[in-house]
Amino acid sequence: MTRLALLLASAIALSGCQTLPSGTSSAPATSPVLATADAADPHSFARPLEARVTHVDLDLRFDFAARAVAGTATLDIDRRPTAREIILDSDGYQVSAVTDAATGAPLAFAFGAAQNAIGRPLTIQLAPGTRKIRIAYTARDAAALQWLTPEQTAGKRQPFLFSQGQAILNRSWIPTQDSPGIRQTWAARITVPMGLTAVMSGLKSDEIIVSTGGTQTFDFRMDKPVAPYLIAIAIGDLKFQSLGARTGVWAEPATLPAAARELEDTEKMVETAERLFGPYRWGRYDMIVLPPSFPFGGMENPTLTFLTPTFIAGDKSLVSLIAHELAHSWSGNLATNATWADFWLNEGTTTYATSRVVEAIYGKRVADQQIALGIDSLNGELKNLPTADTRLAIDLRGRSPDDGLTDIAYEKGAAFLRMIESNVGRDRFDPFLRKWFDEHAFQPVTSAQFLAAVRRDLVRGDAALEQLLQLDRWVYEPGLPANAVPADAQAFAEVDAAVAAHAGGTLPTAAWARWTTDERLRFLNRLPRKQGRARLDALDRAFGLDGVGNMEVKFAWLSLAVANRYDPAVPSLEAFLAAQGRRKFVRPLYLALNKDQSWGRPIAQRTYPRARSLYHPLVSGELDKLFGR
Repeated sequence: MTRLALLLASAIALSGCQTLPSGTSSAPATSPVLATADAADPHSFARPLEARVTHVDLDLRFDFAARAVAGTATLDIDRRPTAREIILDSDGYQVSAVTDAATGAPLAFAFGAAQNAIGRPLTIQLAPGTRKIRIAYTARDAAALQWLTPEQTAGKRQPFLFSQGQAILNRSWIPTQDSPGIRQTWAARITVPMGLTAVMSGLKSDEIIVSTGGTQTFDFRMDKPVAPYLIAIAIGDLKFQSLGARTGVWAEPATLPAAARELEDTEKMVETAERLFGPYRWGRYDMIVLPPSFPFGGMENPTLTFLTPTFIAGDKSLVSLIAHELAHSWSGNLATNATWADFWLNEGTTTYATSRVVEAIYGKRVADQQIALGIDSLNGELKNLPTADTRLAIDLRGRSPDDGLTDIAYEKGAAFLRMIESNVGRDRFDPFLRKWFDEHAFQPVTSAQFLAAVRRDLVRGDAALEQLLQLDRWVYEPGLPANAVPADAQAFAEVDAAVAAHAGGTLPTAAWARWTTDERLRFLNRLPRKQGRARLDALDRAFGLDGVGNMEVKFAWLSLAVANRYDPAVPSLEAFLAAQGRRKFVRPLYLALNKDQSWGRPIAQRTYPRARSLYHPLVSGELDKLFGR
């Protein structure tokens, strides 16, 4: 059997389930085993149909001085009777011993050769009766973990650590099979220096063990099988504030009041999402606002969404980010892409779901405007990406899975679902989507499965509807099909008129004051990229763009400034790049600066070394290549 045929995927497939033979320990009922070529994960060394991890139990100590994690990982294994080894993923951690957890007998192990972008395999020999193994290991400077000094935090008193596991970074600090198709339950005992609080993407025990050696220990558990990239941790000077019966927010004390005010609609969002998509199955929905070096807007870690502080605008104008991360509790966490080639099943479905939550709470006009902004981003991506990368089901073999982190997955995926909804109606599409989540709860899924479900539950043999939807064209071919639903032409009618008027020298000064963030973004992003110095001076004077506190608006302004070599914005640009590490912001600005060899590159070259320590390894790893580090 080839490696491509050895794969765990999901519950329902066109070819039927292939389960482990009788006489073995059984896989969890929620994660049946399936072998299909489209679910083969080229970014994992695991062979889950021979031996697979079903549960991870961590006992770890975090050493901030050494920037190291040390301890044990105890893995429950499901295996064929003939299996003589299990293969895990690794990328940097060092193993000192592996034993049979039941008998204590040592097990032979060896690391294989490293492969580009995915690390190297860790092969462990299994005794005939081995069902649980214990790995003693250390991870130093793991790519998933960012260690911050007190000076890099809001409070300036204590160090901070957080993880970012998506897509395949958790293999740098957790020995397991790091594939989204191999779902695992987990537990963790985490020991940290006194004065620091640990939180994780699982339910936290009320008991804290305080030692005489200046440490304290926290216990966590996740009793639902999750993709390994969703195991997440943060450690720092953290306080908690309740937002509702099952929602709350963690943050540094200096950040907590503003974060709680911005997030006060969260409980309402959970209730709205449940009405749309079915019951919330994770117990609590808490959030943590991290230091500004966090590389994404948010990360949907179960029970504890990780958030950038850049969403705090003071007026809730950026809280659609929360709706997005919450929606992942159904699309992404509940039903998860089996491989990163089908990343759109996570992000496209979530982007669609976000607009539904926003519409229900804030109104159709707000949702339509955000959809229009998304279509603008998609059109830009379609122009800039290689044609092959504009497919929803993207070929990532031999490449980093992060190459699929584009607006194709988010916005083309959402446009695909909007197209289906517009043709079958919400009265049919909403029950379909809810059924999709119910049938695939806690399971990995593929594009082929989604298309099969659409054909089974919506098309139902209707040849005319099949032709109208162009399902395969959307998923497997590049570009945007002609049946995409256009943006509402009236969503930004006033703003677009102001853009046209600006060409004649008229500024929408009065309108700007009452415009929403989305309207301001539309205006700035729709302006021609070539602007004269006088025009930019006038924009800045009229709207105070150089000093604006809304980070999305600031980014739009700085992008325009860089495109025009606008010197007065350079101090603001350098401060922006050195104050936060959100990939969405810093990466395109550095790329734009780097393309301008005479004006922009010198700015980038003096700014990047000063700012680099703030950036997560996921971001600095990309930018290091840009600057030849």
